[in-house]
Amino acid sequence: MNSSHFIHKFRHSSNREDMANEEEEESPTELNTINSSGGFLIVSPDKVSLKYTGAGQHGHDVGVVQANKPAPFKRHAYYFEMYVKDAGVKGRVAIGFTTDNFKTGRHPGWELNTCGYHGEDGLIYLGKRQGEAFGPAYTTGDTVGAGINYDSQEFFFTVNGTLVGTVSKYIKGPLFPTVAVHSQNEEVTVNFGLEKFAFDFKGYEVSERNKQQIAIEKTSIPPNMNYRLVKNYLLHFGYEETFQAFNLATKSTVPPIYFAQEDGVEVQDTAYALNERKILRQLIGKGEIDAALAKLRDCYPQLVQDDKSEVCFLLRCQKFIELVRIGALEVAVKYGRVELASSLV
Repeated sequence: MNSSHFIHKFRHSSNREDMANEEEEESPTELNTINSSGGFLIVSPDKVSLKYTGAGQHGHDVGVVQANKPAPFKRHAYYFEMYVKDAGVKGRVAIGFTTDNFKTGRHPGWELNTCGYHGEDGLIYLGKRQGEAFGPAYTTGDTVGAGINYDSQEFFFTVNGTLVGTVSKYIKGPLFPTVAVHSQNEEVTVNFGLEKFAFDFKGYEVSERNKQQIAIEKTSIPPNMNYRLVKNYLLHFGYEETFQAFNLATKSTVPPIYFAQEDGVEVQDTAYALNERKILRQLIGKGEIDAALAKLRDCYPQLVQDDKSEVCFLLRCQKFIELVRIGALEVAVKYGRVELASSLV
């Protein structure tokens, strides 16, 4: 049993968890025709294309629409693309992410808690009207992508299958894929993954996952740190049988592990400590709080010598819950007024 074994197990288990999470989460599938600046655009019947119908003379007459669902986040990254079918008169198309309270009629990136990569000038806008130099301008025939890298907490953008760059993901909460058009005849089509992406997103995910794995593997860990963490956990929660089995399995390969003080208690006799913790856990689990307090006073008096200590208060709260659970409401109220109230004074 060694560190490479743990890393190997972690890699495969995390991959399985990633796939399970992706299956559970709902992802965007089409444009949301309800939350859009409908007066300035037309959305196609299949809800994946939009065309600008406004005059494009003001900053508040942008044709903008969000996806029908926020970007899923229980994964390493999320990505979608926009194909510019027609850049129109001025090429004011944009792609990015916005929150659920985004004011439609404005470009993504112009409002607080939004970001947008704009085709007219290649600037990126991060919650304000002043853009920053970012990537190339894009126009008719170009495919532009926007994504979220949850591992690095960054937004990333692509043009025609090539990664353009990244910016910090400064926005919290659910984020909706968003596209915008803002001059006559502009028309775009979005791809939420139902069609093949121009960008190798799967390859990008693998690459980013490998970077993370390499960083983990390069992290220096003392030889017996993993074992110490496991043993301390088992000891803390009183899993006696598991502790003994783990101790036996690693006895010939791991140096002796010193258990430091915990909660002011010097753990010198491991077997004794485990047995007492096991009894305490069983008493609390059965709702026998008075017996648990008595056991604590007998075995670890320093933890309960102050009658108003956090340990005493939490155990009394648990007793109140147990009284309510068995239907002794009058007793519970009286107990709360006397015992719990005194702990708060």
